[in-house]
Amino acid sequence: MQSCAGMAGLIVLLVKPQSDTSTTTMPTTTTTTTTTYTTIPISGTDVIFRSFQNLSSFLSLLRPWPEFISNAASFDLPDSLHHAATRIRLNSKYFSVNYGIIITACFVVSLIGDPKSLLIFGSVFTLWLVLYFFREDPMVVWGHHVHDHLVTAGLVFVTGIAVWWLGFVSSLLIGVAVGVLVSVVHGVFRNPRGIYLDEIDAESEGLISPTSVNSRVYDFSS
Repeated sequence: MQSCAGMAGLIVLLVKPQSDTSTTTMPTTTTTTTTTYTTIPISGTDVIFRSFQNLSSFLSLLRPWPEFISNAASFDLPDSLHHAATRIRLNSKYFSVNYGIIITACFVVSLIGDPKSLLIFGSVFTLWLVLYFFREDPMVVWGHHVHDHLVTAGLVFVTGIAVWWLGFVSSLLIGVAVGVLVSVVHGVFRNPRGIYLDEIDAESEGLISPTSVNSRVYDFSS
């Protein structure tokens, strides 16, 4: 009996599973999710509306005309051609809207004798402003994207048709040339002393030192 009990105990010890005290680390799988952003095109009407907003923002940079004209002490001769070129560059940045209005006014005056031509050229000029110069969104017509080259070619074609049909090229060119000449003369003789420039532009032009970036006044001695 004792031998049978011993044999039974040995069988139980062999069959009983041994407890595993070791810790098993299960592999973890990391899933990376990539987010794709899709640009939703806006309608052609919204594109034109945003172009007009950009045009309005640009016109808000108009400098006061008393500052543009200033006084006689603000106009003098440049010392050299390099000095004159620097004046034109700086004044064209600061008075860019004023110069644009002067050129446009001369353009209008050149066609003031023919209201029909003035209306047509004014419409073409507005198309260039809205669809080319101040447009920053892709043009979509009837759900189809219109390439920028096609928009530019269409504007050139419309402009050519208007010029060919009306035939006021000489008057138009004279008006624009007069406006450009007035702007250049003002840019050369207007001393930019006291003009407030962007700090980065002033530093790149050597007008202020990197340690004096808090001074935004351009002190350009003539």
